[in-house]
Amino acid sequence: MSNPILVQAWRGDIVESQHRGAYAVVDADGTLVASAGDIARPVYPRSAIKVLQALPLVESGAADRFGLGDEQLALACASHRGEAEHARTAASMLARARMDEQVLECGAHWPYDETAARALAAAGQRPSALHNNCSGKHAGFVCLGCQMAAAQGRDARAFLAGYVRPDHPVMREVSAAIEATTGWRLASAARATDGCSIPTYAIPLTHLAHAFARIATGQGLPPARAAAAKRLRAAVAKAPFMVAGSGRFDTRVMDMFGERVFCKVGAEGMYCAALPGQGLGIAAKMDDGNNSRACEVVMAALLETFLAPRMASEQALLASLSNVTLRNWRGIEVGRLAAHEDLQRPPRFGAAAR
Repeated sequence: MSNPILVQAWRGDIVESQHRGAYAVVDADGTLVASAGDIARPVYPRSAIKVLQALPLVESGAADRFGLGDEQLALACASHRGEAEHARTAASMLARARMDEQVLECGAHWPYDETAARALAAAGQRPSALHNNCSGKHAGFVCLGCQMAAAQGRDARAFLAGYVRPDHPVMREVSAAIEATTGWRLASAARATDGCSIPTYAIPLTHLAHAFARIATGQGLPPARAAAAKRLRAAVAKAPFMVAGSGRFDTRVMDMFGERVFCKVGAEGMYCAALPGQGLGIAAKMDDGNNSRACEVVMAALLETFLAPRMASEQALLASLSNVTLRNWRGIEVGRLAAHEDLQRPPRFGAAAR
């Protein structure tokens, strides 16, 4: 049985393309509130769970040890565009741990932001690992590793070598946080390598949504981990630009809603969100791996339903993201991307998520 159509691409008066997928909305008790499609199939959450991966950075005391502020903690949860401020902030995190970009194991690529990439090229410079969209997350791993090395009386740079390996102490801490928040046993889960070289584990949407409900409320988490989740959410709300960048969905939504929403995209059509006021977590996956064309529309539609926007400006933003006008290169309106009518009225349930 195939997953349902969640998004339609209209050109003129007919549907030109369709995007199928699945989503789960779960509360902190693990109760399934709404869903569509196969929510039990394990999927790779990719970068959608960076906030889970950042929990040990705060919980361990590393964030306090190195004096990381809101912008730096937000960047630890980010898939940024490689703009100058992103790169500078990643460098500042490393500097506080007395490290530099050479220790990062995420690899280098040109900034995703075209303006930033052109500026770098015009200056005759090449991109470094600081411009990698995951550099903030990796800088957080470095800070965590430096904290662990100090506790063991070991040389930090030597300790950090290979920190992206699944068996490295840093990755074991990160994986333990993911397992504890999702309730999914990672030792028996499918494992692959993410784009930034760390391991990624296949986890069902129900468990991912439950983890984000826990991030939203702290319920089911030990006190220190609940406090870490709250601190990361607050940091992102204060510095939403760091999480994505100019004009990006996550930055725009969290700039508008503040601590009422934490949302994070992941590669290959993944999205997760935490709604503290409602005590809900959301996880979505598009079958075709489409992000900006389809997955953002799904998330916007779910936020319209479950977030209950209070002001006209909030309603207008989400409406523009769940029903996107398509224009050609001359600026002529040619169609739209829209949430399927069934997604606009998601069914609600009372059964416990498994």
